[in-house]
Amino acid sequence: MAQHVTDTDFDSVVLQSDVPVLVDFWAEWCGPCRIMGPVIDELAKDYEGRAKVVKMNVDEAPNTPTTFGVMSIPNFVIFKNGQPVAQFVGVRPKEDMAKEIDAHI
Repeated sequence: MAQHVTDTDFDSVVLQSDVPVLVDFWAEWCGPCRIMGPVIDELAKDYEGRAKVVKMNVDEAPNTPTTFGVMSIPNFVIFKNGQPVAQFVGVRPKEDMAKEIDAHI
């Protein structure tokens, strides 16, 4: 299952990670976010040890999404070496998400 991150631990979990990190910016009230939830959890399991997959609730942690220009959700950002290297929005098939992660491993 994907780890949940907050504004408080985002730096240590995501920006200081030694592996690429896919961050799912989401909210409870967002239907497309709920559709992507199981896909994100599967990816977290599939990439364990090679990449991190984490979720950030934009209602509970508003500062980080603002910092990275998240305007729509679900919004996915891949971070590598502390920097955003890819960003995409909306419902995507698991295979597309995996290709995005694979490109940065």
